[in-house]
Order: sequence, then C-alpha cells, then structure tokens
Amino acid sequence: MEADLPEFDSLRMPALGTGGMVASSQPLATAAGLRILASGGNATDACVATAAALAVTEPCNTGIGGDCFALFYDAASGAVSALNGSGRAPAELTLERVQAAGLEGAIPWSHPLAITVPGACAGWQDTLERFGTLPLARVLEPAVELAERGFPVAPIAARQWALGARIQLSRQPGGHELLLDGRAPRPGEIFRNPGMARTLRTVAEHGKKGFYEGAPARAIAAAVQSAGGCLSEADLAEHRSTWETPISTVYRDLRVWECPPNGQGLAALLALNLVGGFDLASLDPLGPDRWHLLIEAMRLAFADARPLIADPAMVPIPVDELLSPAYADTRRREIDPRRANLEARAGQPLGGSDTVYFCAVDARGNACSFINSNYWMFGTGIVPEGFGFPLQNRGSGFSLDPGHANALAPRKRPYHTIIPGLLTREADGSLYGPFGVMGGFMQPQGHLLVASALADDGLDPQRALDRPRFCINSGTADGEVALEQGLPEATAAELEARGHAVSRVSGFARVQFGRGQVIRRDPNGALWGGSDPRADGCAMPLS
Repeated sequence: MEADLPEFDSLRMPALGTGGMVASSQPLATAAGLRILASGGNATDACVATAAALAVTEPCNTGIGGDCFALFYDAASGAVSALNGSGRAPAELTLERVQAAGLEGAIPWSHPLAITVPGACAGWQDTLERFGTLPLARVLEPAVELAERGFPVAPIAARQWALGARIQLSRQPGGHELLLDGRAPRPGEIFRNPGMARTLRTVAEHGKKGFYEGAPARAIAAAVQSAGGCLSEADLAEHRSTWETPISTVYRDLRVWECPPNGQGLAALLALNLVGGFDLASLDPLGPDRWHLLIEAMRLAFADARPLIADPAMVPIPVDELLSPAYADTRRREIDPRRANLEARAGQPLGGSDTVYFCAVDARGNACSFINSNYWMFGTGIVPEGFGFPLQNRGSGFSLDPGHANALAPRKRPYHTIIPGLLTREADGSLYGPFGVMGGFMQPQGHLLVASALADDGLDPQRALDRPRFCINSGTADGEVALEQGLPEATAAELEARGHAVSRVSGFARVQFGRGQVIRRDPNGALWGGSDPRADGCAMPLS
C-alpha cells in the first residue's frame, strides 16, 4: 500500500486564465464550481457549489455536518466581508455536565458531547443570499448528481477515508453509511451516497430551514442523544450565521485579510506583523536564518493567540491592540536571531486537523475564500440515520478550565482552527487573490509561509504552495517543530543547534503540513492558480 501512495512531488505549473477560476482539493469539486461559473454564477456561487461537492467527495474532511467561514471581495466596491458559519454549543452542555461524565482537559474528539451545532448549511445559504447570483437549488445540482450517481474516490482521500473508517466510522452509530461492505472505498472505487443526496435535495427544496427544522434536524438530535450527547432540535432551530468585520494587517505591499475570532486568523496576522520587521527577502528562502525567524514569530503569535481566542460575543478580545505596530515592535524584541525561545509567554497588549479550503475568482474580479470542516477527520463519526453525513466534533476545541477565555459554556462558539485568507494590494485596494492552507493548527503557519513566499519572493501561487513547510506541533509556543521533506539537511541541523526540537517528516505523513489553494489576479485580469501537491486537487480556469 505505501508504495502506491503519492509522494507529493508535484512539478505542475500554475493554471492560467481570464474567465474565472476555481481551486480545491478534489478535481470533481473544482469542476462543480467551474460548471456554476460557466452557467452565469459568480465566485460565491462557485464556492458554495464546490463546498457541497467536497462534502460528497471528501467526507473524511468536510461536510454539511460541520462548520464554515468565508471571506468575499466585491470587485465593484473593493470591500471585504467575513462570514462566521460556526455553530454553538448546545444549551444543555455545561462544564458540570462534562465533569459529571468524567472528562478532563478537553472533550475527546469521539465523544457525543463534542458535537456542536453544524453551521455549514446556514453558512452556504447566507453567503449566497448576500453575494451570490444563483438560487441555492441550482448551485447544489452538481453535488446532488455526484452523491446519486457516485464518483471515483481519489487516492489521498481514500487513504484518509481508510484511517477514519478504522478509528471512527466502524465504531460509531450510522458510520456504515459512509462505508462499502464495512470498509472504506479504495482509490478508484465508485462511491454512492444516497443519504447525502437526500440531505442535499432537502436543502435545495426547503433551504436551511429544511435542514435545521426538518427531517435532518430530527435525525441529528436523535443520533446525538441516543449516543449520550445533548444537542437538541431547539439548538438546531436557533442557529444563525453572523456577518463580521474582517481583521487585517499590511505585509510588504499587500493587505492580508482574515476572519476575526473565534477563528485563529489572528495568529497568522500577529506572526506577519513580527516578521514584517525583518528583511526576509535578503535571506535564503530555505536557509536557517529565515526559517528561525519565521518559527520564532509563530511561537510568539501562538503564545498570544491561544489564551485569548474565543467567542467574542462572550469574551472581549483586544484585537486592535494586539495588531498595533507598537505591540509588534515590543514583541519583536523577544526574538533572538541565534536562539530558540521555548518559553515564549503571552505578552501584555497595549490597551485538529481535517478541513477543506477552496477559492474562486470570477471574470469580473469578485473573489470568495471559503473553508469548511468536520474538525478531526469524520468529526465524531456519528452519522444521522439515512442522511449520509458525519457530525463534527468541534466542541473538542473548548477548554474545560473555567477561568480560560475559551472555557466551555452553553450556546458559546469554540476556538476554531479553520481560517480562509484573502490578499489585496495596499496601494489601490485591488484584489491580489484568495488563499488558504487547511489543517488544524498548521493553518496560521501555512498562511505565514505562503504569504511570505508570495510577498517576499514573488513566487507564483503553485511555486508558493510547493515550497517545503514547518509545523509547530499542537500550535503551542514550545512545541516540537516538524520539518518537511525537501528542506536542506543543513538548515534542519542548524535549527537544532539553535535550540529547536525538530523532527523530519516525509511520505504520507506530510499531510500534517496542510493543503492549500491560491488564486492570484493580475491587474490585466490574468488569473494564476495553484493547488497543493499534498492533496488530490487542482486549480482550473474557465477559459
């Protein structure tokens, strides 16, 4: 089996076009988005079609039982908007209930108490209603067809599916709906999901209300409660997406946009502010001096972000102070160019990992940056009977420390790892492009590395995504640093000499470094697309 696995050694060139472009981790999902663009839809329509298609073709990472976030760039106004499509804890989920269940530290990812309200369905419709041009039923057509007719499972998705089948689906209620004869589908096998087709047809006909108040909601509540959880039909009916003011910082000549907390985009912006004070372009892109600075900036960013990111509706977060130049100057002084700081602590402001990221740009220059996730693999692996999708385990992201900003509370949104990104040119506010790197706590690290490759080195999207990466494991300031195959051994050795605890990662394990997509729009309207070689996907132009 191992010998048949992809080596992530893509030598592909960037995709170019002018009539619109979609990039995702599954070619069939990319094709779904392109089909919607070709039928007159815009970037938002294409992204929602891609989201739904990915829910069918890559259920090991995403689905309608999970959450989503999105950024939208409006070409007419130059404005950037942010959607928070994450769900909240059930009304009856309290620290006392978790403690009574004998759980400590965090809710285990497979436990039914980890199930929060799935926000994706509402997020899809709400995004379309504000920025789309086509009806929801039309946008869902490609995904419905994939679920009903079946599709050949891609190689990397098949490997992830097999892992999730063994760990989750084989043990959880309803998991058999996502298996073939009790096992995961193999690469190239056709998988049909009539339950998911039923779910999508319900949404197409009745909209989000059909999901949150109809038969799917009853099946979700029944599945969770029979497994020992507490999500109710009332929790589902009360769910609402929210539109937020995006947060941003200027890096070189680009403005980097992220969704605000409860997502961890703040961590990426903090790190970019820190390395913005160094001349990275003068340093070897794969040399120890640059990599040390990037790692140290990320350590400090995690030290600040992890204790503070939570649901801003319940906990005040000093975002403006954290992103101020003065605060960055103060924190930057803690970076020693010759020595790792493994004891980085949060400063004083002046005032899990399975996801899909995808993006689209249309011919008019509108852009949508979208991310959708179950959290860990198939989430809990619990599947509502007859509906063909797993329920997320995002509640595992809560802290069980009552004094923590991210402490579990009823109707609270947890710390979220998934973050879409978007870049504009600071000189005139024009679109540079949407970008993102999926994968748990790798995501802000991926944003830092890709943004630096684009801005400091002028790489095209594909080359920026092909470049080796590091990952500070568990997203903690003192974590071991995983170094990806392709980084010169001399660099790895020097990082060790500077005090970093490092591990070298090769083969399929490189999925921990995330899977990204980037689309760049040049001032002349040319689109340059890149898709991560660590996934099955591609970037494709409409023309």
